[in-house]
Amino acid sequence: MEFTANQIAEMVSGIVEGDGEVKISEFAKIEEGGEGSLSFLANPKYTPYIYKTHASAVLVRKDFEAEAPVSATLIRVDDPYATVAHLLALAQSMQAQRRHGIEQPSYVDPTAEIGEGVYIGAFAYIGAGARIGANAEIYPQSFVGANVSIGDDTTLYAGVRVYPGCRVGKRCILHSGAVVGADGFGFAPDGTGGYAKIPQIGVVEIGDDVEIGANTTIDRATMGSTRIHNGVKLDNLIQIGHNVEIGANTVMAAQGGVAGSTKIGEQCMVGGQAGIAGHLHVGDGSQLAAQTGVHSDVAPGQRLIGSPAEELRAYGRQVMSLKHLPGLLRAVSKLEKEIAALKVAGAQQVNK
Repeated sequence: MEFTANQIAEMVSGIVEGDGEVKISEFAKIEEGGEGSLSFLANPKYTPYIYKTHASAVLVRKDFEAEAPVSATLIRVDDPYATVAHLLALAQSMQAQRRHGIEQPSYVDPTAEIGEGVYIGAFAYIGAGARIGANAEIYPQSFVGANVSIGDDTTLYAGVRVYPGCRVGKRCILHSGAVVGADGFGFAPDGTGGYAKIPQIGVVEIGDDVEIGANTTIDRATMGSTRIHNGVKLDNLIQIGHNVEIGANTVMAAQGGVAGSTKIGEQCMVGGQAGIAGHLHVGDGSQLAAQTGVHSDVAPGQRLIGSPAEELRAYGRQVMSLKHLPGLLRAVSKLEKEIAALKVAGAQQVNK
């Protein structure tokens, strides 16, 4: 599809600077943009590219001030990153063709409730008593266990597994390989050097508008529920342990892990490969940088980094201090030599 810069600006309440009739037919990164492409400038480190990009139009902040001529048409908006995300969603909805119907071979238990407009792909399995909401999409080779509930407009991509009894809300997206409701890691020493399995009889409850990345796993509770609240976004390859609770609109980057019974608040941001120990509480609005190791409770709004986790500014001061360590060691060595020389000189003076 093709739009002019003026039409795009109208969609996003932007202000056009330059040729408003230039034609846009695709998206591109600012350093790779070509004729007919729309790009955006959100990160200041990419600013040099705006002076040499070949993109036809670029989304920029309303307060952006060019320091050299820019050949591209500018569309000034409040937040370029949020705006391009909105436009990408619009483009996807225009291009997407929702599937409907049940492909064969697949298995749908006679007791399952299937809503209107549902798509069930080939080799999918829908268990006894399962409830699939209207316009949900269950892609090939997915497993929906007995008494599972899938909300309206939710998508399970190929190879998703939702174990019995678990509940997934409306408008969720579960990417390929995601596993919801596998047993939590519960074992107790049996007195013979081995371990007895503790039955995991709880479930997983996932709210509305949640996205779960590829190969991410969310364990069922030992008792009760593991809860993922509305608007949570989980990246690929994340492990969520049993009885964990993640508050609304919290986001976690890839390869993170949360141990059992930990509660993470709302609006938190967790960086890649961060690890959070069990039975902790992470307060609302907290930010954990990549590879942060959390071993104690986190107060609301804290920004932590490192392992064990430390407050961001304190960690920064330590890093800066380490840079001075080689010079400090040289100074100490020099002082030791001077002190040793003074001791020798003092001893010689006494002997005289």
